[in-house]
Amino acid sequence: MNEVKHPIQVVVAYDFSPSAEEALMRAIDVAARAPQHVLHVVCAVDAASYGRHVTAEAAENIQRQARDHVTAGFAGRLTAAEVQFFIHARIGHAADEILAVAREVGADLVFIGSHGKTGVERFLLGSVSERVVREAKCPVMVARHKEYEHVDLLAVMAYPHERHTYQPPHRYSYVDRRVITRPPDFPLY
Repeated sequence: MNEVKHPIQVVVAYDFSPSAEEALMRAIDVAARAPQHVLHVVCAVDAASYGRHVTAEAAENIQRQARDHVTAGFAGRLTAAEVQFFIHARIGHAADEILAVAREVGADLVFIGSHGKTGVERFLLGSVSERVVREAKCPVMVARHKEYEHVDLLAVMAYPHERHTYQPPHRYSYVDRRVITRPPDFPLY
């Protein structure tokens, strides 16, 4: 049976902020490993916050800057195959535009950063990521920078005991459409 693989449409909300950069890098990681993912990077320009009327030239400039960021994100990465991406420069409220692109491309996944605003700041400004999570019709990955400190985990070792209810987990891997059983002493990496 020949499977037809449809491209997986991934929308990435991008506003040049550090949290948006994190979302973009995570989306690029996914697309580099699985090139059937098509990236749709959305740069929404809110005319009210831009301070003046947004011209087509300004939108093209934003599109060019976003393209350069995506290109830099892919720089030096090995990809499994050719990866396609589109840059959508939209004029309007960010959440509206992100959701519109998701609807237009039939998104399978949305990556969005979180600025981490709380309390009054979030109430006054609204939360774009929260609204996208609530209203999107597909899974949404909210990306933020890792702040946990690195933890060196202890190696898991079998504890031989005559009477215990613990049963060690069975280890498997999935390769080339097959599930392969691994021996109990196979390392957990």
